[in-house]
Amino acid sequence: MAMALSLSQFPVRGSVSLPKRRLPRRSFCIRGMSETSSTSSVSTQQEQPTSDNASSVTIAPPPNFKPPEPKRFAIRPDKTSEVFGALLPLIFRFATGVFVSGYSFSIVSKDEIPTDEYALELNGVTIKETAKLGPRPEKPIEIYEFESCPFCRKVREIVAILDLDVLFYPCPRNGPNFRQKVLEMGGKLQFPYMVDPNTGASMYESDDIIRYLVDKYGDGNVPLSLSLGFLTTLTAGLGMLSRISKGTTYTPAKFPPKPLKLWAYEGSPFCKLVREVLVELELPHLLVSCARGSPKRHILYQKTGTFQAPFLEDPNTGIEMFESAEIIEYLRATYAL
Repeated sequence: MAMALSLSQFPVRGSVSLPKRRLPRRSFCIRGMSETSSTSSVSTQQEQPTSDNASSVTIAPPPNFKPPEPKRFAIRPDKTSEVFGALLPLIFRFATGVFVSGYSFSIVSKDEIPTDEYALELNGVTIKETAKLGPRPEKPIEIYEFESCPFCRKVREIVAILDLDVLFYPCPRNGPNFRQKVLEMGGKLQFPYMVDPNTGASMYESDDIIRYLVDKYGDGNVPLSLSLGFLTTLTAGLGMLSRISKGTTYTPAKFPPKPLKLWAYEGSPFCKLVREVLVELELPHLLVSCARGSPKRHILYQKTGTFQAPFLEDPNTGIEMFESAEIIEYLRATYAL
């Protein structure tokens, strides 16, 4: 017999358990996407940003490269300090972005879990996780941002909570491709900048983006941990102090013909380390959100026979792999100039 427990019934530390309150609606600018700006993303070919080396450099994995086997709950010894540094945002942000909206779990018998479904197993205990999701967008949301920006982190947290898939266009300092695109579309260099191809809406301002996303794809309530104004931004910034220079400045890189695909979520320090490098190399990537409670954990489990985040799929080389440390090495070896 299953023992069910919902985080809505018991106080649990983290964003999922925090009470929510509806914020007063704010006015924000929603720009209808013109033909020029709506065809400027990497998902289209006619106006895809180009790099001087995009057509002349071959993208291939390192010679004799072999993806590593996934290792659950393991940290490579030479990466221990980096992982602990990437944990700091999780502490300051009270685990915001770890759980999907409406998260709940139940302790069940292992026999109750179908063989093609993911379930968390800890010390012989089987835990089934579920969530309550809002409407799903037909096309991925598009967000222009960079890793070390606290305002951008706030938006990435609501993306994880709402379990949204997002096409991220990294905009590191001195990046040659997407910063200029933001200036052309919105008229100013400010981040984050969101485009919703499902509605034609586009906007700056992290709080306005959060409000828009919860109204459109959630239950209309902004989590308390994302509705505290300056305190929210302050804690997001403090959490980045240990890695403030990472995911900020462009490293010359080959421009990929197709966006990469990353299964990840904002609350994971391992995912953060990979995202830092994706931003520095200015590699556009489709982020498949898979925080705790996400039904997409079952999809990855069915695809690979296990669940672990991050998981990278590179359509430009055919490489698919787990393990954050090795993913970072692969990205640098394959794309950095």
